[in-house]
Amino acid sequence: MPDGSLDRLKREGRIVVVGASLAGLRAAETLRDKGFEGTLTMIGDEPYEPYDRPPLSKQVLLGKATAEHTALPRRREIDAEWRLGVPASGLDMAARLVKLADGDEVPYDRLMIATGVRARPWPNEAEAELDGVFVLRTRDDGAGLARRLDAGPKRVLVIGAGFTGSEIASACRERGLEVTVAERGDAPLVGALGGVIGAVAAEMHRENGVDLRTGVMVTRLEGDTTGRVRSAHFSDGTTLECDVVVVSLGAQRNTEWLAGSGLGAGPRGIACDAGCRAFDVRGIVTDDVFVAGDVARSPHPLFGYQFLSLEHWGNAVAQAETAAHNMLSESSDRRPHIWVPAFWSSQFGVNIKSVGVPSMGTEVMITQGSRAERRFTGVYGYQGRVIGAVTFDNCRWLQFYEQQIEATAPFPPPFPTVDRRSDGQRPIPADFPDPSVPTHGPTITLSGYSPADRRMTFTPAGH
Repeated sequence: MPDGSLDRLKREGRIVVVGASLAGLRAAETLRDKGFEGTLTMIGDEPYEPYDRPPLSKQVLLGKATAEHTALPRRREIDAEWRLGVPASGLDMAARLVKLADGDEVPYDRLMIATGVRARPWPNEAEAELDGVFVLRTRDDGAGLARRLDAGPKRVLVIGAGFTGSEIASACRERGLEVTVAERGDAPLVGALGGVIGAVAAEMHRENGVDLRTGVMVTRLEGDTTGRVRSAHFSDGTTLECDVVVVSLGAQRNTEWLAGSGLGAGPRGIACDAGCRAFDVRGIVTDDVFVAGDVARSPHPLFGYQFLSLEHWGNAVAQAETAAHNMLSESSDRRPHIWVPAFWSSQFGVNIKSVGVPSMGTEVMITQGSRAERRFTGVYGYQGRVIGAVTFDNCRWLQFYEQQIEATAPFPPPFPTVDRRSDGQRPIPADFPDPSVPTHGPTITLSGYSPADRRMTFTPAGH
C-alpha cells in the first residue's frame, strides 16, 4: 500500500487472487487465517469455484465419481467476492489494476497470481475440433470424456504417455475399452523418470492390454463426413481406426494475459524469488505481486538455485501458503518456499510416487525391491548426490529418501540402505531423453537461472 503499513493492509486493504484454483483457494484461506480483514476478490476463467483436478484422470474416468463432485473442501470461510467465468485479460502494475475480459477493472494493493496451466491442444485446429477429440484438464473436459467412455467407444487413442496419458490409458483398460497409446519417446514416463524406469512402465502398459506404440508420432487425425474422428495417421506410415482421441501433450502456462505488463512472465511461467514475489522483466523483484502454483518459477536451494516449475498438487498448496504469509509479513518475518517436489500417480493397479527432481538425475540405482516384481525404489544421482527417488508400490522408503535429498546425501547411497536382494547394487545411466527432443508430460521443468528470460549482449568499450 502507498504508506507501506501492513496493519492498514490487514484492516482495509484490497487483495486480488487471479486463479480460482487449488493454489488460489489455499492462499485465500491462509490470508484470512493470518488476520487479513480487507477486501478479497477471487477471479477465475471457469464458471466453477475451485475443484480438485487429480480425480479427473482417475475416479471420474472410471465412473466412480462425477466431475461435479470434485469441489475442493474448504478449510474455512474466506468471505470473498467471486468473479467467475471471466478471465483476466491484462495487468497495469503502475495503476495496480487487473483488467478483465468483460472490460471491468479490479484494483488491488496486493496481487496473487495462481493462473496455473492449461492442456496443450492438438496443434491442427481443424483436427482438434473433430467430435471425439479431447484434452483432459478442466472439470468440463473430465465430464465430457467420461460421457464418451460411458458410450463404449470401439478404440481410444491416447497421444502422449506422460503421467496423465498413462492414467487415462489405465482407466480405459479398467473399463474394458480397447486403447492405443502413442508416445514419441522410447517409453511411457521417459521424460519424467528416464528410460530405465520407463521400460518398467512400458511392460505395465503391454501386460494390461494396451497397444503401446513408442518412438512414433501422430501426424494427422482424420474425420468422417459428419465431423467425427475416425482414424489417426502415424509417422511410421500406419493408420489406426479410433473413435475417441485424447490429446495428452503436456501443459502450457497461463501467462499470455500478462503480455506487456512488465512482469517477468512467459511460456515458462512467472519468475519469482524464494519468497514468491514476482520479478519484473528487468529481473527486479516486485513487492506487491506474488505467484504460486503451477504457473510459478522459483529458485530452489536444493537444486542449484535453478528455477523450477512444478505441476504438483502438494507444491501448489505449500507455495500458496508461503506466498500468503509473505504478503502480510514484514521482510524480516518472510519465509522461503523450499518444498521438496513430491508427486504420485496410480495406474494399472500400481501406486507410483516420487520425490525430488528425478529428471535432473544422470544415474539411477534400484536400492530396494525388484523392477521385475513392480515393487521397488529407484534413487537418482546427480554430481555425486541424491537428487530424486521414485517408488513403485514401495512408498515406505519415500520419506527416508526425501530426507536424503534435503541433506544433500551422497550418491550412490551408502551400502547399509541398499536391499541386498534388489536388482540394483550399482548405479546405471538413468537414460533420460535429449532435452531438445520433447517428450510428453514432464511434471517438473528446470528452466535456467534468468528471471527475465533475456540474453544480454555486452559491447567492449570503444566499439
